[in-house]
Amino acid sequence: MKEKRLQIHPLGWNIILGTLFGRMSTSMSIPFLAIYLTQVKHLSPAVTGMIIAASSLVGIVSSFYGGFLSDFLGRKTVLLISIFSWSLVFVGFFFADKVIAFFVLNALNGLCQSIFEPSSKALLSDISKEENRLQIFNLRYTAINMGVVFGPILGLKLGSAESTFPFLIAGFIYFIYGMSLIYSFSHYTIDTKDEKEEKIKLSTAFHVTRKDTVFLAVLLGIILSISGYSQFSSTLPQYFAEQMKNGVKLFSLFLSLNAIVVIIVQYPIVKVMNKFHPLNSIILGNIFISLSLLSFSFTSNPLILSIIVIFFTIGEVMMFTMTDLLVDHIAKPGLKGTYFGAIGFNRLGNVIGPWLGGLLLESFGVHHSFYMFLIIFITTISGIPALMFSRNKLKKMSALKKTVSANKLTI
Repeated sequence: MKEKRLQIHPLGWNIILGTLFGRMSTSMSIPFLAIYLTQVKHLSPAVTGMIIAASSLVGIVSSFYGGFLSDFLGRKTVLLISIFSWSLVFVGFFFADKVIAFFVLNALNGLCQSIFEPSSKALLSDISKEENRLQIFNLRYTAINMGVVFGPILGLKLGSAESTFPFLIAGFIYFIYGMSLIYSFSHYTIDTKDEKEEKIKLSTAFHVTRKDTVFLAVLLGIILSISGYSQFSSTLPQYFAEQMKNGVKLFSLFLSLNAIVVIIVQYPIVKVMNKFHPLNSIILGNIFISLSLLSFSFTSNPLILSIIVIFFTIGEVMMFTMTDLLVDHIAKPGLKGTYFGAIGFNRLGNVIGPWLGGLLLESFGVHHSFYMFLIIFITTISGIPALMFSRNKLKKMSALKKTVSANKLTI
């Protein structure tokens, strides 16, 4: 029997391809901003850190509201306003000269991202059949990783560390992305249940998500999981640089290895884990990441470290490929965008993780790294009880629904 061909709405292809080029343009500019600010603008590391952190902090605060707006105003309106605003933000970086300008622009960068991304995920869910959503969400995840693979290479070629010119190119790419969305929205109709339902007030949306214990437990578990995942780009490069003579070069190779492994293993893992509940995959991903982090303390052998990085990456894929599908399952009717926005609070893990890792590295140093990685391991794996709680609650709710449906059929 032939496998059914995956059908993707033209707007879905627009989002996926736009994500590829958008992430490519972002990763050829934003990652080099810290280097540009310290080496070209001669700002202190502390001030530079504040500017870089502004994006994540604003994103954490505004993500919920960005998702809600897509439910309240409609996907089209929110997507178009945010994408063209994002384009202007990147152009602004090109002209920026003062510290306050960079701070405001990077805060706006986080704001635009936190509004656009939940809306785009909700739109992908709206225009796709339930049985196809996992594959479509993972095509978007592949597009993100492909963009991140090639973006930094382009950034190096364009001199992103010495110039803001790449930001101008990024702004142009996002403008083209916005124009393509205008074309797609004008040529293809969207007929979704969520768009037709009565608009829900912000207070109602906040109340529903705040009272959703399953979702809150998932959010807590994912925040703790991401606090471990974030060590890969925060604590580990510092650890390798201090521990080994060629630590910086080795970590650069590990970054490439991580991206390559993501692309190779993503679809085989998704094919296997699709047979199970999404939370099983996220829990297993947490275990892989936690154990990998602890394992880094036992060796400095490049080959063994490479194997650990591969296991870490497998955990990363297990966790992130299933998160969007899980949120789609949990979301209440008419609040899909709100839930995709609310899950953005998981960025707290990206704040907690680097802070904890830096504090532990300063306290224990590379010569007592076992204690550092042990505490990180305990912090990360402590997310599993919350994830298991959610899984068990969802299973009970599913069983109850089946029982009610069966009883109705017998009446």
